[in-house]
Amino acid sequence: MKKGFLLLALFFLPSAGIAQSYSTSGMKEDTAIFDHINPPNWWTGMKDHFLQILFHGKSIGSAQVTLSYPGVQLLKVHRVENKNYLFVDLNISSSARPGKIPIHFDFDGKKPFVYQYSLERKSPDDGITRAMGVSPEDFIYLLMPDRFSDGDTTNDRVPGMLDQSLNRDSMYDRHGGDIQGIMNHLNYFNQLGVTALWLNPVIENDEPHASYHGYAFTDNYKVDPRVGTNTLYARFVKDAHTHHLKVVQDIVLNHAGDRHWILKDMPMKDWLNEWPSYTQTSYRESPLFDPYAAASDKKKMSDGWFVPSMPDLNQRNPFVANYLTENAIWWVEYAGIDAYRVDTYIYCDLGFLNRFNAALLREFPHLFIFGETWVHGVTAQAYFARNRFNIPFKSNLPGAEDFQLNFAVKNAFTQPPGWTEGINQLYLTLAKDFVYQDPMDNVIFLDNHDMTRFLSTVNNNVASFKSGFAWLLTTRGIPQMYYGDEILMDGIDNPDGKVRQDFPGGWPGDKQDKFLASGRTPAENDMYNYVSRLAHYRMHSTALQNGSLMQYVPENNIYVYFRYDTKSTIMVIMNANDQEKTLTTDRFTERMKGFTSAKNVVTGKSLPDIKQIELKPDQTLVLELEH
Repeated sequence: MKKGFLLLALFFLPSAGIAQSYSTSGMKEDTAIFDHINPPNWWTGMKDHFLQILFHGKSIGSAQVTLSYPGVQLLKVHRVENKNYLFVDLNISSSARPGKIPIHFDFDGKKPFVYQYSLERKSPDDGITRAMGVSPEDFIYLLMPDRFSDGDTTNDRVPGMLDQSLNRDSMYDRHGGDIQGIMNHLNYFNQLGVTALWLNPVIENDEPHASYHGYAFTDNYKVDPRVGTNTLYARFVKDAHTHHLKVVQDIVLNHAGDRHWILKDMPMKDWLNEWPSYTQTSYRESPLFDPYAAASDKKKMSDGWFVPSMPDLNQRNPFVANYLTENAIWWVEYAGIDAYRVDTYIYCDLGFLNRFNAALLREFPHLFIFGETWVHGVTAQAYFARNRFNIPFKSNLPGAEDFQLNFAVKNAFTQPPGWTEGINQLYLTLAKDFVYQDPMDNVIFLDNHDMTRFLSTVNNNVASFKSGFAWLLTTRGIPQMYYGDEILMDGIDNPDGKVRQDFPGGWPGDKQDKFLASGRTPAENDMYNYVSRLAHYRMHSTALQNGSLMQYVPENNIYVYFRYDTKSTIMVIMNANDQEKTLTTDRFTERMKGFTSAKNVVTGKSLPDIKQIELKPDQTLVLELEH
């Protein structure tokens, strides 16, 4: 999420803070009525035996809490500032069995209320057929649920929700896309050749304006009813796995939506990072690692609010930290998702993030976590991921969204050649990979929901667009594409809604169905087939997935690199010139020795002589070398 992403929220919400509510009234009923219980259930067999349950209901804070259940121990009951909350700590030992834990709430001699808390069995398939993680073997397809396909028109508007818009002609209104629409097209993803689906958030966003994007949660444990239900989401993940597709869930730890139910009745004053008057983050990451930084600059970056409608969560508060961590664990076990993409990663408390990552990976060792690290400079980006720096703070984030390579690939096709400009930026950026513990775990991309589509970046030059995809699917890292790029969707991020168009054919009555070859133009089919052929080739190429990378300093505005292992050697030649070129290959003997011919992996055409290779303007060739 970029800083300009929600300027609309600034317009619609001029107020600066969140009204705080603390109830001190006594009980008026014989039994406690719980408005919320989070997590709503838990599991036996978890590696961490600790569980903190949040109970929310009118004046329940005065209750005495007891329980008796084999293998479960009541550790502590926390009574906080707001009498409408209790936080109950449990130890669920390895001997505990699935069932209902009777938790008794006694209110000063009145008839006690008993809540049956559900304890279920942890799935034995975690890490095998679910919670499998994402790796360089995968190819991620990012989509925005509201803009991809409307498979259930009955949930387009939900009575009682604040945003009742439904207008496909408005980029700020809801369009009706949902989980069912995605499920209806699982075969499409298989045909395209992607292996993982990253959905922009599907969690409830009951906000009055622009709620379609999903990044302002109002109930962390509930799928937004306009895109589906918890049950449907879990079924979607299971069906995706059946189709050999992994699922990446987009999670927000930095902030909540200002209409979140907790913020309407906060447990304690420091649930949020509050300021005397509204203070927005500086959006500048450098004070977080600057050895000369002022403490005030660090605080403004981390504790300032992203926008007024997204209050900043105080993750130094242990109750907030537990709430966010348990919620993330809950969704993995409940739905079986394979990875988390953490939004606005660098704006969170860094100590909390390390504990959060460690907790999830301890519970689900195969889970993959990558963060939105929208910063400037390789060293800045590496600071927020696993790196090789000898510094006091050491991040344990497995993967970063590689914005530095994103900047570089854009410049490669839009800047004139220079010592550090143009195509040289790709080479120079990768040359700094020594700062990462494992650069192969970085997620690489041409575009996403927050930026100009790559086709527009290269001025609708399809040859350059294809070159971008050739690079994406052959360089190091985990490739991620944005929905619609395969059918030449374009758009400039001014404003963001212009890069979040509906996928044609995803709505009943659409005049064109671009999920089908018959609904696409010849140019669109050509692009789709180009991406699909490369993707399917990569799917079976260990060299492109996990092989070594060797790159050569660009010369004459031509960049050459190799991916190789014991099974195969792939040569990639990127011509960034707007004219034909002939490449003499004797310079690359170190990697080409013993090879006499090659096969174009996209066209299947053989090159019997690879001593000299002809290149078209703005063309990138992907060649499998042959003896």
